[in-house]
Amino acid sequence: MRIAVGVDIAKEVHWATALNEVGEALLDRRVPNDPRSLEELIEQLRALDAEITVGLDVVGGIASLAQAMLSAAGLPLVHVPGLAVNRARQGTTGGESKSDPRDARVIADQVRSRRDLRPIAAAEELDTGIRLLVGRRRDLTDEQTRRLARLRDLLTSIHPGLEREVDVTNKGGLWLLTRYVTPAEIRAAGQSRLVAYLRRAGNLRQVEKLAEAALAAARAQRIAVPGEAVAASLIRELAREALATRERLEGLDKELGELLARHPDAALIRSLPGMGAVLTAEFIAEAGTITRFRSADALAAAAGLAPVLRQSGKVRFLRRPAGGNKGLKRVFYQSAFCSLNTPSSRAFYQRKRTEGKRHHQALIALARRRIDVLWAILASRQPFSEEHRKVA
Repeated sequence: MRIAVGVDIAKEVHWATALNEVGEALLDRRVPNDPRSLEELIEQLRALDAEITVGLDVVGGIASLAQAMLSAAGLPLVHVPGLAVNRARQGTTGGESKSDPRDARVIADQVRSRRDLRPIAAAEELDTGIRLLVGRRRDLTDEQTRRLARLRDLLTSIHPGLEREVDVTNKGGLWLLTRYVTPAEIRAAGQSRLVAYLRRAGNLRQVEKLAEAALAAARAQRIAVPGEAVAASLIRELAREALATRERLEGLDKELGELLARHPDAALIRSLPGMGAVLTAEFIAEAGTITRFRSADALAAAAGLAPVLRQSGKVRFLRRPAGGNKGLKRVFYQSAFCSLNTPSSRAFYQRKRTEGKRHHQALIALARRRIDVLWAILASRQPFSEEHRKVA
């Protein structure tokens, strides 16, 4: 007998429902998110003495403890995405009503009726470490983007000439702004003091050129804008925070590099042109192992890069998918862009452009082709070679 179990994951209390082959509930209970309660659930499932498959609507995060204990108990796990649960629930009687027990039953029913759900592999220490570092790196880069946008806005409001001359994505520009912001203080410092201060940062290029540009902008503006002192103070604070974030990102990249050096798939993935260390880490974090996907087409569909068929009566066409893993799609799209410096990728891109595709469309087409290559690399356990160049 086959039994399908659905677990609706929550922060404090999960809900588990077990259905037999005809949809009858054999178990329906709340499960607090603690080891003792989860162990009780596992014992109850074992007592059913049947072939059991457990579906989870969340992977990692708040589901980590449940996922780890169910995997350790030898129970096969599959992922039922929240969107699939929501759509399936809406197709039932009273589907607009939502509750944890109802969602758990829908998850179990999806596990019972479907055979295309992706398995959830037991979490490995190495994969989990990469996933956590990638998540932290993404948080920091998002915060840095907002911080630098705010810094530019403030600098434009009081000293637009300096904002045009200083590149705040570089260390030199940020280091200058930790002390010298307003036109008056830059003029008072002069060329020699500006150069001396910039050299304290170490490993900066064209220090004299940056100092000259800042001084020229300060000499061009003789008026003090209202609120200049407060804005300058905030700019200095943001510049110091941005420099600290740059250092932390460098540290994270080093930690990721050390983990990738130990990962069995990392060298194979990085052999594909355009897949650097960061994109390789992001791919591992988003996709996990290649065994989760039955084919390259399944991987492309998961990334939202496979065309979706729309057919009704005599009407039949392909359209761009609206779903898919946005993080996975970003990895393939960026790696395709980075690979444009290779002759084969550039030739494929230019061919698509000649066919009338826009830049974005041509890159997506290239990204889709590269999925086939990456799949072949990981499936064969052979690094990228000349045989792949006609595609990638």
